[in-house]
Amino acid sequence: MAKGMAAQDVVAYIRDRGIKMVDLKFVDVPGTWQHATIPASQVDDKTFKRGIGFDGSSIRGFQAIEESDMLLMPDPATARPDPFAEIPTLSIICNVHDPVTGKPYSRDPRYVAQKAEDYLRRSGIGDTSYWGPEAEFFVFSNVQYEVLPHRMGYSIDSPEGIWNTGQPGLGHRVRTKEGYFPVPPADTLLDIRSEMALEMEKWGIEVEMQHHEVASAGQAEIDVRCTTLTRMADGLMAYKYIVKNVARRHGMTATFMPKPLFGDNGTGMHTHQSIWKNGANLFYSEGGYAELSQEALHYIGGLLTHIDALMGLCACTTNSYRRLVPHYEAPVNVAFSKRNRSAAIRIPMYYTGPEAAASKRIEFRPPDATCNPYLAFAAMLMAGLDGIKRKIDPVAAGFGPLDKNTYELPPEEAARIKSVPGSLGAALDALEADHEFLLEGDVFTRDLLETWLDYKRKRELHEVNIRPVPYEFYLYYDV
Repeated sequence: MAKGMAAQDVVAYIRDRGIKMVDLKFVDVPGTWQHATIPASQVDDKTFKRGIGFDGSSIRGFQAIEESDMLLMPDPATARPDPFAEIPTLSIICNVHDPVTGKPYSRDPRYVAQKAEDYLRRSGIGDTSYWGPEAEFFVFSNVQYEVLPHRMGYSIDSPEGIWNTGQPGLGHRVRTKEGYFPVPPADTLLDIRSEMALEMEKWGIEVEMQHHEVASAGQAEIDVRCTTLTRMADGLMAYKYIVKNVARRHGMTATFMPKPLFGDNGTGMHTHQSIWKNGANLFYSEGGYAELSQEALHYIGGLLTHIDALMGLCACTTNSYRRLVPHYEAPVNVAFSKRNRSAAIRIPMYYTGPEAAASKRIEFRPPDATCNPYLAFAAMLMAGLDGIKRKIDPVAAGFGPLDKNTYELPPEEAARIKSVPGSLGAALDALEADHEFLLEGDVFTRDLLETWLDYKRKRELHEVNIRPVPYEFYLYYDV
């Protein structure tokens, strides 16, 4: 389908391609796609203007029951054929509006992303930001879990899993931390990842590469070409949808959970980002450290100054902090560096010189794909812009550059390097204490942040904290 279609183009496409159903997708506050489906015969130009009503009180983080009526406003530029529906179905991403005020809904994460892009333009600093998340995931052959008052546990399996060397099979397994990049037959997922990549291309997501990742048992990554903030957040939602459903086609199951396996690498979402103005990359400067401009360094200063608060939106599950521990390539140290994957911010140096100016970017490594991408990308942009506006020098602030393995520093030097928060609770406390930069330009609202903090604390953090886990029986049963 053509990019940027208008409402009348979508209506014509439905008619000409024999579309039977239209699937309206939108994101809830925690970051999961929700949907409702209407017959294609009910869709006309007016649908895109008046919207489709739904019950907002049944959506996580949205309305109270006494003010539940909400509207889905389809964005025609996002229309794509859904490859996982047997009946010809067109998928369209929606914004959420309040029917009483007629305005966009303040808790709609997609609206927050759009406001962040508008704030960048109004700031005069730049007119476009580009985003390239590296979303990693696992593909397992079997997952079982139960949470009962008297029994809790989980079980994971994969034909690649190193623990299966003692089971009947053909002998090829991926050893712990050696999954980058074995060829088949050790890599059993080549065709499945290729199918995922091809489905992404059909959806309009430009794929650069797919490969096996470091961990045993089917860890994978599909790298996509960068694009603008809201469009990339839309694309990441589609990316996760495609990965999960292609895995399902093959009798497998995919997860973006950051740390499903103990003792092996976790799953992150290293996020590449840059700011442009009038067609020029503001992050490039010939002769600067790692060929970075002052704007780029100040942007880094903003990210690292606000990193604790950002973690409350970018690594926002209790499981995120099972990943963020030393020695599993996890970026727990708050520093920046060129080429160095042990720092929270890495400046890629694959290509250098003026001819590579367009590719100059910074890579923020702590996030994972359990985040709501609309909120996470917007928050990172706001932190970086705060750094540019305040001219925060990351060198003067003690953030580096640190061109060495931060895990192997002498103790006295390592003690001077700050670490990211060690738990979701600490990250949420930091977000509560440091969020004024997010409120600039009304990009985030206090109401949305209060809703986010309340949901995460009550529905996730508290519920995990009050339950025993198996390792506690190992430690304490005989005390």
